[in-house]
Formats: sequence, structure tokens, C-alpha cells
Amino acid sequence: MAQRLLGLGDNTVDTYVDRGLQFPGGNAVNVAVQARRLGAETGYLGCLGSDEAGTLIVQVLAQEGVDTARCRIRPGPNARAFIGHDGQDRRFLRSERGVRGEWGAFDAADRAYIAGFDLVHSSIYSELGDALPVVRSAARRLSYDFSERWTDENLAATLPSVDIAFLSHPSASDEECRALLERCIGWGAGMVVATRGAKGALALASGCFHEQPASPASVVDTLGAGDGFIAACLLAILDGAGIAAALEAGVEQAAQVCGYQGGFGHGGAWASAEAPVI
Repeated sequence: MAQRLLGLGDNTVDTYVDRGLQFPGGNAVNVAVQARRLGAETGYLGCLGSDEAGTLIVQVLAQEGVDTARCRIRPGPNARAFIGHDGQDRRFLRSERGVRGEWGAFDAADRAYIAGFDLVHSSIYSELGDALPVVRSAARRLSYDFSERWTDENLAATLPSVDIAFLSHPSASDEECRALLERCIGWGAGMVVATRGAKGALALASGCFHEQPASPASVVDTLGAGDGFIAACLLAILDGAGIAAALEAGVEQAAQVCGYQGGFGHGGAWASAEAPVI
């Protein structure tokens, strides 16, 4: 039976202002799509705008086979990120939150929907606020991506609710990264994984560290590579693989995502009446 994974939280339209392109994305969306492509049954639950950007995400998720039955469609603009590039590396310019955080209450139907998945994945960009304990109470297992926006304060506040935590720490030394992961376990995470760019990944679970070198990649675009890593890593864990095998699956999928533009493709033309500074 296929594993069931729910992406719950952030979405955005990644807008490449220097290339005149836009792509559906956001951590929770990307993880749901990547997991679906890897064979899982997936859903996405989030707040989408009533504009063309929100419509784009709904249409693309349907094309990818990701369920959106419990999504909220809110009047107003969808979240959008504006991105420039230095070579093939992305450079975030600014973002617009749109309606992304307009959750409202999680009712009994929402909670039952969440409980129907083997694992729920969310992120620091999801603006869950006081709703996180409700999600935690309904979810069988919860994973959470802190990206590079983690601080000791938000880690300590959030990790008691998290089974599997992901964070990005590419600039740290080995010693600094290990110390951070130990602090995360101390704050309550069951397992924590740090992605380190070209250095690969480092995980801590059950008192043991696990290191994984990055997989070679032909880089077209690095956007979404970390989300591909998370999706493959989570599915391997759900399938009962060991930590080493899960990390290896993660870096291999990240390398695949680097081979095309956008978090999972579906690029379209974009033009702005006011050209942002790039």
C-alpha cells in the first residue's frame, strides 16, 4: 500500500523576474508533489488566493494528482516570491504573503482529513501560529522544515511538537552543526536533519549521527532541491528504511530536482507592469 503524505501550510508562486517566468511552489506544496511523483498518495492543505496565482496552484496540483479537497480559497492575492539569479543559484528579492496565513479554525472535518495521512509535513513559512497544536493533535506523525530561518527561540518553541525536523545550515563547521542537532534533540525533536548544500546532510537520531555526502548533479536551477530531499527522505523513513538509506534517497532526489527550473516545473510566462530591481 502506498504511503500517504500531506503537505500542510505554505504555498507561493516563485516568480523569476530576470527570466520572465513563474512556477508554482512553496515548501509544503513542493514536498507533496515530489512525494506524489515518488509513488505516495498525497494531499495539500493550505490557503490559496482567488487570483490567477492561486488558480495556477490548484490546477497544477490536480494535474500532479495531489488532493486539495480541504484547501481554503480566500478572496485576495496568493502568496508570491520574487527571485533573481546569480548564475544558476537563486537570490530572493522580496515576497508577498497574500492570504497564506488566513487559516481560520480547523474543524472536525479538517482534523479527520489530517488524521488520514501517515505523515503531515509543514514549515516555518506556513504561518500556523496557534493552529500548530491542533495539527499536532490530529497528525499521526509531523515533520517540519525550519529552512534557514531557525533561531534557538523558534526551535525551542516548536520542536516539542515535531517528530522529524529539517533545517538548513550550509555555512557551519562540522562541530557547529553537530552541536545544533544535539540542541534540537534536547528541545524535543525525535529526529533532526541538517541540509548543508554541497556538504550533503547530517542527521541525529537515537543518539547517533549519520553523514551523507551530496549527490553529483547537473545544475539547471537549485530552487526546490531541499524540498525534493525532504520528500524522498520522509518516504524512505515511512517505508521503514534506516536513516542512512533515507539520507541517500534524499540527496539523490535533490540532485534530480536541480536538473530543471522551478520546484517541480510547470513554468509559465510572467510579466510585471513595474519591473522590480534585480
